[in-house]
Amino acid sequence: MQITMNLFWVACLVLLINLPFGYWRSGAEKFSKQWFLAVHIPVPFVIALRIFSHLGWHLITFPIIITAFFMGQFLGGKTAILLKKKKNNNIL
Repeated sequence: MQITMNLFWVACLVLLINLPFGYWRSGAEKFSKQWFLAVHIPVPFVIALRIFSHLGWHLITFPIIITAFFMGQFLGGKTAILLKKKKNNNIL
């Protein structure tokens, strides 16, 4: 039970950490330096979260954390696109 709750909260934090980086990534040219940094800067934070939460390196945790990572990137990018559309519609 303890590992399940830790995994849930770590996954939530990973998703939240990646939201601003996904937002940043969406405005960068694909495979540019900024794009590369937006994808890779959060990785040490995710590793630190795993270590400090005592989650360990159990195989079952990897798909959940990786999914949370990419969902944060995806949702951050979608947020940027929606905000840009909203801003453009308000100007007209």
